[in-house]
Parts: sequence; C-alpha cells; structure tokens
Amino acid sequence: METWCVLESGPQPPPENMAWDEALLENAQARKHPVLRWYGWTEPAATFGYFQKHAEIARTTQLRPLVRRPTGGGLVPHDADWTYSLCFPPGHPWHELRAQESYHRTHDWLRRGFEGLGIPTELATAARHDLPGQCFAGYEQSDVLWQGRKVAGAAQRRNHLGLLIQGSIQPPPLGLERSAFALALQQAATRDWGVTWLPWQPDDPTRQRAAELAALKYCRADHNQKR
Repeated sequence: METWCVLESGPQPPPENMAWDEALLENAQARKHPVLRWYGWTEPAATFGYFQKHAEIARTTQLRPLVRRPTGGGLVPHDADWTYSLCFPPGHPWHELRAQESYHRTHDWLRRGFEGLGIPTELATAARHDLPGQCFAGYEQSDVLWQGRKVAGAAQRRNHLGLLIQGSIQPPPLGLERSAFALALQQAATRDWGVTWLPWQPDDPTRQRAAELAALKYCRADHNQKR
C-alpha cells in the first residue's frame, strides 16, 4: 500500500494556478507523498508550454490572460475544463519513468476512471496534428479520446525536484460531475496500484512560496513573454 495525497484547490486566478503547481514540485521531496491536485479558474484563460513563443500563441487565441506553464506542451484553453496536476517526489517509481511512459500511464488511469462510470474512452494510438502548437486541436499518441475526439491531454516537467504532470479534461462528457470522476479515479488507483488516499492541506511555507511565485513570476510579462 502507498499513500497519495489529494488537494482540492477550487477556482484560482490563472497565475496562482501555475504558481501552486510549481510550489508543489519544489517541495515534493520534503512532502514525500505524491499529490493529486484538482483546481478551477476564476476567469477564462489560456496556458501555453514553457518552450513556446509568446508572440505566436498571442496570434493564435483571443483568450487572455496568457500564462506560461512550468511544463511543456501546447496551448490549452481554460474555462469549464477539469484541471489537475500530479506531483511525484524524486526517486518515486513514476519519477523514474521515461516521459512517454508516464504520459501513457496518466492517461490510461483517466481512461479507467471513465470506464468505472460507464463511459467508454480510448487512448490514441498515433498523433494527429490539426493545428500545430494547440493541445486540443488534434491529439498526441496516448491522449484520451471520447467518440473520436480528444478530451484529455497533459504536459510534464521532470527534474531533480521530482515529476510534475499538468492535465486538462475538456469538455467533459455531458452529464458527468467532476466529483464523481475524481472518486472513480481514486478508486481505480486503489484497485490497480494499492494507493490509499489522504486529504491534504498545504503548510504555510508552501502557501507562501505559491504566493511568491504568482507575484514574482507568473503575473509578470518578463516571464510570460520571455520567448
């Protein structure tokens, strides 16, 4: 049995959402347990990959604000999507996986969560790029497809601090509540991997670090427009 933490953050401003995920990565080793964080958005926004060019993204979408993620990947619009992050400490088996393997494992887990609710989804066996650079225009190998359309994608950052995965489910299948899906996902992890779940609240240093990152990094044009 292994303990994973779950954090319900609720709606947050876009810079704070990115700051929280980076703060969780920074303290992953001290926390020791993996954490699954669910969050929403106080306003429509778009995030884009760490290595993408801001000017190109700004021409692609009218959504504002545009916030650079700490992970890679492409442009992701946010409004009513279900957004989550997974953070694993260094040395955890997930941290040791190759990027393609952790991507596949994450989305196969989502697939099993949908399956537990009677919703058939599948993982893409090959990539299809309709609009390059836009995460939900087309799909990558191992993205989650529902009725032939991509409904879940993710991006990763793996370094000496740990592994951060940021994912979005959009738009969710009609009639499905996020709380029901979150429970089905936890049940799948317990059944298949022996995970026990612990509701978790961040300590004060983590909160302070998230606030600092939001103010000094993710709110600033010199970060979001640096490429």
